[in-house]
Amino acid sequence: MKLEQKEGMMYWRWAVLCLCLAMFCSAASADQIVFVNGDRVTGTIGRLVEGKLTFESDLAGVLTIDIANIATFSSDEAVDLHLDDGSILSKQVVASERDHVAIGPGRLLEFRRIASINPPPKAKPKWTGEISAGYTSTAGNTSTDAITGSANLKKRTEKDRKTVSADFARGRQENPSTGRKNKTQDWWRGKAKYDYFFTKRLYGYLDGRYETDEIAQLDRRVIMGSGAGYQWIESDAMNFATEAGLAYRFEKYGNSTGSSDSISVQLGYNFDKKLGKGIEFIHDLTYYPSTEDFADYFLTSTAEFRANLSETMFTNLKAVLNYDATPAQGKHKTDTKYIWGIGWKF
Repeated sequence: MKLEQKEGMMYWRWAVLCLCLAMFCSAASADQIVFVNGDRVTGTIGRLVEGKLTFESDLAGVLTIDIANIATFSSDEAVDLHLDDGSILSKQVVASERDHVAIGPGRLLEFRRIASINPPPKAKPKWTGEISAGYTSTAGNTSTDAITGSANLKKRTEKDRKTVSADFARGRQENPSTGRKNKTQDWWRGKAKYDYFFTKRLYGYLDGRYETDEIAQLDRRVIMGSGAGYQWIESDAMNFATEAGLAYRFEKYGNSTGSSDSISVQLGYNFDKKLGKGIEFIHDLTYYPSTEDFADYFLTSTAEFRANLSETMFTNLKAVLNYDATPAQGKHKTDTKYIWGIGWKF
């Protein structure tokens, strides 16, 4: 055999050997999942989000696996482990006992503590909200017209939350004897609030309210408050928070009642829940008893049902309840307003 042929055959032998070694090393260094039933699959870990692990298998392609079906797993490279307490670890994980992985000598990590693995980057916080409006009119035996509107804006980051809201309504009814249209409602209110989160649940807040109501002869009501709140639940399906603090309350009336101001305790809660597909219930209540006389208090509450018509359109029915223990002279303590409308969310 010629020397050139021998050298050529040796070259190909070395090439095949190197290829086999590379394939062996690749297989040996691949990430691996061990299933509850004992099966194993190798490949590359993608990400774990909301209990679902994406895994690119060498044979089956990209898989989405419920973590409840996984006994343990391992990674060849470090992965980002986001834990339930908010901490983040960048560690290589090693297969261990069921529902655990090892992240160091003698250090086991339970699955239930892993909130996510290699999660996608969080979207940049932005303002979201809803705007709705409604109009009603009657003609014939009675002649009435009314217009209502609401707007809500919110921006949530990891450290703070900003909310702004406003509601208004105007209505008239014609007097059959004179033909003159008299006002049946003419009011509006606005609220702004800032929450700063000291922990995942505990936050401090600053808020302000402004309200006017011509029919109730309320020239203006101004409330400025601050305190602390606790976010018991915060999710896409339900939110619930309670708050306590102090507030300054000023009220001025358009008749001989005059004006009053006081320092009040501020107690309240905020709640919303998705009741079903496309249906949501939203409710809040705030109670302001005067520190000088608890019998002198103001209570305000809002309840709203909202039903989606499309991804961006909805219809809503909102009730606003105000109870003023010391209203304008000749006016009721309880004032309930209803708002129906069609809205757009963004």
